[in-house]
Amino acid sequence: MAEKIWRLAEADEQLTAALAAALGLPHPVARLLAARGYGDMAAAEKFLRVRLSDLTEPELLPDLPAAVARIAQALAAHEKIVVFGDYDADGLTSTALLVRVLRALGAEAAAFIPHRLDDGYGLTAAALAKCIEQHSPQLIVTVDCGTCSAEAVRSTSVPVIVTDHHDPAGELSPALAVVNPKLGADAGLKQLAGVGVAFKLCHGLLKHLRRQGGHAPVDLKDYLDLVAIGTVADVVPLTGENRILVRHGLLRLAQTNKPGLAALMEVAGLAQNPDAWHIGFVLGPRLNAVGRLGNAHEVLELLLTEQPDRALELARKLDAANRERQTIEKSIVEEAMREIDATFDAARSFGLVVAHARWHPGVVGIVAARLVQRYRRPAIVLAEEADGTCRGSCRSIDEFHLVEHLVKCADLLSRYGGHGLAAGVSLAQENLAAFRQRFNELAQATLAGRDLRPTQRIDGWISLREAEDGLFDALERLRPFGQQHPDPVWAVRGVQIYGTPRRMAKDTLGLTIEGDGVMLRAVGFGMGKREIPDGPLDIAFHLRRETWQGRTGLQLQLCDFRAATGE
Repeated sequence: MAEKIWRLAEADEQLTAALAAALGLPHPVARLLAARGYGDMAAAEKFLRVRLSDLTEPELLPDLPAAVARIAQALAAHEKIVVFGDYDADGLTSTALLVRVLRALGAEAAAFIPHRLDDGYGLTAAALAKCIEQHSPQLIVTVDCGTCSAEAVRSTSVPVIVTDHHDPAGELSPALAVVNPKLGADAGLKQLAGVGVAFKLCHGLLKHLRRQGGHAPVDLKDYLDLVAIGTVADVVPLTGENRILVRHGLLRLAQTNKPGLAALMEVAGLAQNPDAWHIGFVLGPRLNAVGRLGNAHEVLELLLTEQPDRALELARKLDAANRERQTIEKSIVEEAMREIDATFDAARSFGLVVAHARWHPGVVGIVAARLVQRYRRPAIVLAEEADGTCRGSCRSIDEFHLVEHLVKCADLLSRYGGHGLAAGVSLAQENLAAFRQRFNELAQATLAGRDLRPTQRIDGWISLREAEDGLFDALERLRPFGQQHPDPVWAVRGVQIYGTPRRMAKDTLGLTIEGDGVMLRAVGFGMGKREIPDGPLDIAFHLRRETWQGRTGLQLQLCDFRAATGE
């Protein structure tokens, strides 16, 4: 494991002291707020308050009033509405949300989810034709896709409304409405996931119906569990609107009335109240697994079913598919790393592109993320298909915006689209070598000279005595943690190991840490084989409250450790 550079987050100490005094917060938590841009008292209070009433009005999204008016017209005319979704967790929860709300409003609503292997990604002309053939819709509403699917929208006479959140990359779809915050909404709304945009559409629709004097027998709070899952699983920032939606969505998820979500939590062994971590690493992967391997229809059925027995059957299938996905992923990661390591040069290898005919296209996105973690460079992993097409996924680091660089490779690509940190691409195999070279050159021009060594973020240096219940309870007010609002990492200098380190199952290290007259248990996942320096240590950790042997207490979840520096 490469040694990490420990970097302390900067914060204004005067603002920190003022926040701690005014809000009654422990100094480390007040410093955390100041470092993350909430040093202003009003901003800090709003951040801690997390009220649904602070959500912005849905009409602020581009084209949303036009979309709402057309859907209301379809409801009044009893037109059949089909929701065209996507096969990842964000797209599936978006689809389930909109279908459930439309049905609750009395609509004849159906859903179409493309098959990852047969239909490819997004709103294509072929997938749209299949959707129309299967369902004969009178109105199509997309979720989590379609912003730049101009060819597909022009291919049909069926009216189409697009709702999406991806960065525009190409000609905008000539749809009745293109509801996408990236097309001119307030900066806070631009961070919405696809399910967040779908939620805003539903909110706008209910407001419109009420203004027209109709009764809308829908409480949108009942659907916030779906919104929380899709938002966290799509790894969008958990700040602003997303923070509000996920905070309240987690409360709803803990008491969900949806048999599918209840069954999935049961099968996954979630006996406690779920938080964002559980969505990102327990529920999200199970929802994504079936779609990654092919057909996501069973996931959608799980999210829509009202039958507990069927829900449990489907949840077990998703759990099995996730185990299969993990096996496939592990094999591809090992192959990809061997290929990269054979030619990797830290001074010349900046954009990593690997491809293979045997790799499953459904898991290449996860593999790309693993490569980014290992090499700290943008990575693209492609599956070579029998028709001569290479299709895959891209993942990146903060310093390298994928779509802004992929647009400079547009002449070599058949399709591309996504975000700054995640994107999808397809290209002809004959263009692979040229694309690999150009992508690396673009990455080198952007990243050369930057320190790309792995870093360990430190939110604050504290004493071991400060790692106590009062700090943990104060941190609970800052949840949920996630993208751009990560789980705080605290650091303590010069602690000692009490007793003998324990090398446990699953490459886990167990320690008892002593310092400042305090002893605490510590656990390091993935650290079972790490060498422990002699003498005192500096440790970096998340603070956890765990129950073991019938007793509940604090525990340190190690992020890193090193020989004490005395700095």
